[in-house]
Amino acid sequence: MFKTMTRAAALSALLLTTAAHAAPPTEGSGVAWDITAGLTTEIGQRLAGSDREAAARDWAVTRLKALGFESVRIEPFTFDGWVRGPESAMLTAPYPHKLAIAALGYSAPTPKGGITAPLVYFPTLEALKAAPEGSLKGKIACIDHAMRAAQDGAGYGPYGAARRQGPSIAAAKGAAGVVIRSIGTDWQRNPHTGATSWSKDVTSIPAGAVSNPDADLIVRIAKTGKPMSLSLQLEGKPVAKLPSGNVVAELPGRDPSLPPILVACHLDSWDLGTGAFDDAAGCGIITEAALAAQKDAKALRTIRVLWAGAEEVGVFGGAAYAEAHKNEPHALAMESDFGADKVWRVQFDFGPGNAALADRIAASLAPIGVVRAGGKANGGADVGAIARAQKLAVVDLSQDGTRYFDLHHTPDDTLDKVDPAQLAQNVEAWRRVLAIVANEAGPLGGS
Repeated sequence: MFKTMTRAAALSALLLTTAAHAAPPTEGSGVAWDITAGLTTEIGQRLAGSDREAAARDWAVTRLKALGFESVRIEPFTFDGWVRGPESAMLTAPYPHKLAIAALGYSAPTPKGGITAPLVYFPTLEALKAAPEGSLKGKIACIDHAMRAAQDGAGYGPYGAARRQGPSIAAAKGAAGVVIRSIGTDWQRNPHTGATSWSKDVTSIPAGAVSNPDADLIVRIAKTGKPMSLSLQLEGKPVAKLPSGNVVAELPGRDPSLPPILVACHLDSWDLGTGAFDDAAGCGIITEAALAAQKDAKALRTIRVLWAGAEEVGVFGGAAYAEAHKNEPHALAMESDFGADKVWRVQFDFGPGNAALADRIAASLAPIGVVRAGGKANGGADVGAIARAQKLAVVDLSQDGTRYFDLHHTPDDTLDKVDPAQLAQNVEAWRRVLAIVANEAGPLGGS
């Protein structure tokens, strides 16, 4: 009887799951939803330095002006970027398999038509580091890792090193190319792109990420001990002095002598999906929350929104903002760049004089399920430079990241993944914080 009931329950759960997956995506409403939908529908892929990123800046200016923001402007800058080209990968021995691959940003191009070379598997980045110097000459390295989903996304830092550092390490050991297991937690056959970096003393090489199922395939074959070889075509290449820019807008406060509150997102996206989670939703969240914080009366302090450019390829927008505004005092910085799922935690970087303010914010957030945690807020990539330079007060509203790295930098980062109810909870959490900090007359500062 117990086994029969268990199977019936399992079947019922399977049917419910199937029905849920078959259901059409839910449409939302409000400013945050409209911005997220507009950027992903009217603009789409917004690779830094591309004409679509430029179109997104113009779109943002028009939208922010229509919403009532003032001093709306584009602050242009240039950066050394990267453009994608034709890409493919084929395991040629011991068994033929076409692999799902995406080049990493700042990958060097293969010659036209690609390269074919022995494939050497490394179960971890540490294993690659231990490989003898010169041992990879004429070979392609394959770097594995074991990232798993976590609410706070904690695995991205350590396991992401396979993407950020791995290709340069492989190049230093003589590799002709490198592929990594995608830095992601999904099991879809979608590769995750993202930028890599190169040490000054190495020559860059072709570098790509294969989907997690394809990485599993390589692991199974590697365990047999049979020699592997890979044909790799990655024709994307670095390009110098590409145009980008930050979009900056303000809701002026009652007292213009007080330093402003800075809230940020990034406007660009990788070019595989349409950048709904990363980071159109963030731009929608901060914008609607800023408006909502002033709904009943103008706030004491100016709230400035920063839709940063060229974040994905090196946080160039955040650096450009910090340089352009280095002589302008700011009060506090916040950023939304971790998807659209619910806010569950708040953290602070406040000086001792703002302890009571942190208590008020935490008390305001508690009724909507946001818990206060220890540790120091870091603000996020695009506000990091200005926050460090001016020792700003910082508030982090941590979103649930359990599924974030299923979608991150993949073709699946699209509007249908955004849950309108969770998006609205983000806006409400941000509204509560901004309504407090933008009306704080006393000095604000970080630790």
